Amino acid sequence: QVQLVESGGGLVQAGGSLRLSCAASGRTFSYYAMGWFRQAPGKEREFVVGISRSGGNAYYVNSVKGRFTISRDNAKNTVYLQMNSLIPEDTALYYCAAAESGYSSTVVPRQRYNYWGQGTQVTVSS
Repeated sequence: QVQLVESGGGLVQAGGSLRLSCAASGRTFSYYAMGWFRQAPGKEREFVVGISRSGGNAYYVNSVKGRFTISRDNAKNTVYLQMNSLIPEDTALYYCAAAESGYSSTVVPRQRYNYWGQGTQVTVSS
């Protein structure tokens, strides 16, 4: 199993930036495809972005494309989410997630993620 701990959330004005981190421990980090999800108040949790085991491929939902960038450092067992040009609609609890994957270059489907962190709050003020 893998354990995930997010950090880096906070309060930021619209147009600002934040960088989230997710530190993994337990089983070998490079065995897992990684992703970020978010849940706004009163809404269901939604997929934001996923990255392959190798870090070479990523998939973004349209609402964050061009503003958010996911990356990973397998040597540091960490995945990052750089969020730029933040808007109030980005306000949510952000979760890091992991999915075992047999393919190093594949971004796994969102329903495959089965390990979750506790979440870190991102609040964007207008």
